[in-house]
Amino acid sequence: MQFESQQKSVCEVMGVPFTSYGPHMKVGISKNVLSGLRPLNGLRIQPEGDTCGWYIWAGEVWFDAPDFFVPLHAVHLNEWAPLVLKYLGLPPGWRFLVTEKYEDMWEDLDLLTNKPSPLSGG
Repeated sequence: MQFESQQKSVCEVMGVPFTSYGPHMKVGISKNVLSGLRPLNGLRIQPEGDTCGWYIWAGEVWFDAPDFFVPLHAVHLNEWAPLVLKYLGLPPGWRFLVTEKYEDMWEDLDLLTNKPSPLSGG
């Protein structure tokens, strides 16, 4: 994977193990990511089935609507949200918030036991 070295570097800086995912695994992504809205947010829960555990959305609002997230194979993230690719090696229980000029990453262990919500932890 072309972004793996950047992902490993991010994990090294944060002192966490690199957690890979396959290009054909799915992420949950909001359609508003394509609009250019910032910041871009991500959180990772435990992978299940053919998902890698990542949920990615744009802006400061999380919607609980059942269709807020759509499934996307990870291989297509380069087209949808290349800005987030270097963070996707972070393990389950981690979040990020990024723009072109700002980045923040933090551990949120509630993600390992509770339904994802941008309002928990962090």
